[in-house]
Amino acid sequence: MTKKLSIIASGLLISSTMAFAADSIDGAFKEGKVSGTLDAYYENTNPDAASDTGYSAGAVGITYETGSYNGLSAKVGFVAATEINSENDNEFESAFTSNSIMAESNITFATDGLSITAGRQAVGLEWAGDYHEALVASITAIPDTSIALVYTDKVGVAGYDGIEDFVKVNDSKGAYIVEATYSGVSGFEFTPYFYSVPDVADSYGLKSVYSSDMFGATAHYAAASVDGMDDDSILALEASTSIEGLSLAVGYIKTDKDGGADNIGAGDDNISPFEDGNYVYDVDAKTVYGAVGYSVAGLDLGLIYGETKYGSDKEKELNLTTGYSFTDSFSGSILYGNVSAEDSTDDYDKVLVNLNYSF
Repeated sequence: MTKKLSIIASGLLISSTMAFAADSIDGAFKEGKVSGTLDAYYENTNPDAASDTGYSAGAVGITYETGSYNGLSAKVGFVAATEINSENDNEFESAFTSNSIMAESNITFATDGLSITAGRQAVGLEWAGDYHEALVASITAIPDTSIALVYTDKVGVAGYDGIEDFVKVNDSKGAYIVEATYSGVSGFEFTPYFYSVPDVADSYGLKSVYSSDMFGATAHYAAASVDGMDDDSILALEASTSIEGLSLAVGYIKTDKDGGADNIGAGDDNISPFEDGNYVYDVDAKTVYGAVGYSVAGLDLGLIYGETKYGSDKEKELNLTTGYSFTDSFSGSILYGNVSAEDSTDDYDKVLVNLNYSF
């Protein structure tokens, strides 16, 4: 799903624009900004042993955000989609459980080094994405450090490729998140975090990233203490290099041999590189992959290929991507995926096509 707006980055943006705050409530509304997206989307899956599935859809997103008055601002956003065509009955409905959703509806208070947002909002953390009905505090008062404190009560999905109504997190008990990023060491960025989902699991992890002009490396470890089940853990390592528009990366992912990694965090993740990655988080799964990317004159080409071994079985996946920016506002993307399963009757190809206009 389309997602992953950094709440820490948004907090910084809000704080940095306070100097241009309105001098009245009326002024804050008059200085508000409208933005939006128009999308045409097509998805098709071709299993080797069954009929094609898929659908095409049109989607629109509209967001209005007020200016700031005494540190206060508000935001509301809607996403709506309509079916154009489906290969079979109810395939559009399986991805779009609702045709429209109020994805964002929140109030923010921001001052130097601190912003607090309450309500429906986009969240983009290591193990929490999409849209949450939440209370989020972003703290940037400490030099070279950003801290996100989150309580989330509901989660929903809002995008051109799917809409799902907000549902309660953890049967109304919610989830608590603390995630920090420290960049005070040249070339390095460290992100420790802790997630508590009461009566389900407590998770913790550390993501370390090194980057230079030509070389990058990532080491990411996370674990969870799961109530009534085997504990979870996952280790992800990646090395990369880039030069003159060409990027190369290799990676390795390993999950706990008894518990896997399905119970870490509060939903969503930033670890699996694949479009599907059906078994990356399974018990005792080991994944190796390689990626190649090339960018030139608004054209982005990408290739990811890897293999996941889970127990005595394995699955291979290939992703080919193409993206092109026709203008600053109009772009298109195509993804071709091929999955070679342990049982050849489960092999399939898929194609995703999207055209986007943003304003």
